[in-house]
Amino acid sequence: MYRIVPDDEVLDQVADLPAEGLAAFRELLKVLELVPWRGHPQHVAKPDSEVRWMPFGPGDVGQVVYLVLDDVAEVHLLLVQWIG
Repeated sequence: MYRIVPDDEVLDQVADLPAEGLAAFRELLKVLELVPWRGHPQHVAKPDSEVRWMPFGPGDVGQVVYLVLDDVAEVHLLLVQWIG
């Protein structure tokens, strides 16, 4: 199981999520704790890159960008966006 490590800015971004986004974000965290590599690579040309992104929320209107550190079993949240 991976430990989730949010950057300080991410905490502010999560605090700004609407209720529906917050619920979906919590579900996404459960996925990231177990299978963070399921996300998409940030750069298509580097499919094995540790920097990944995953959509969340109804209609995928949210997005999380994160860094996977396998050697310490951590997922560092870098950015949370809500477009809806």
